Amino acid sequence: MSLGSVRHRGGCHCGRVCFEVDAPPDLELLDCNCSMCARSLFLHLIVPRDAFRLLSGESDLVDYRFGTGTARHLFCRHCGVKSFYVPRSHPDGYSINARCLDPATITSMKIRPYDGRNWESARRNLDTGWRAGQQALASSEESEEFARSGCCSAR
Repeated sequence: MSLGSVRHRGGCHCGRVCFEVDAPPDLELLDCNCSMCARSLFLHLIVPRDAFRLLSGESDLVDYRFGTGTARHLFCRHCGVKSFYVPRSHPDGYSINARCLDPATITSMKIRPYDGRNWESARRNLDTGWRAGQQALASSEESEEFARSGCCSAR
């Protein structure tokens, strides 16, 4: 776990799918307007693969793909909740639904809009913001946490 991170726990509604994720207590989230996220009110906390641990429920997950098939939308087959998935924008990590985290470890949530309806241009902007954010923090003590958490002001 990186400096400044806490261990958040979360899961689906019925409790069969449980996970933990290392991320800052002040969450930087994306609110996407694509056809999938807008319908489910998913609030994205994007983290690298090594910051996420599935504790239980792997056999209870159902995989749904559409469009390019890159994103792996994972739903609990019992209650239907998508508490996390592998996003098209970060296929080497996870997007956690902040609404599925235990609020006890969350200090604040900063929510930024993400134009998923225009995915290609929004993704380019996300990359640009990520690089700018890394440069701004390069000399600060937070740079290591920033790089590991996958969070930045553009997300």
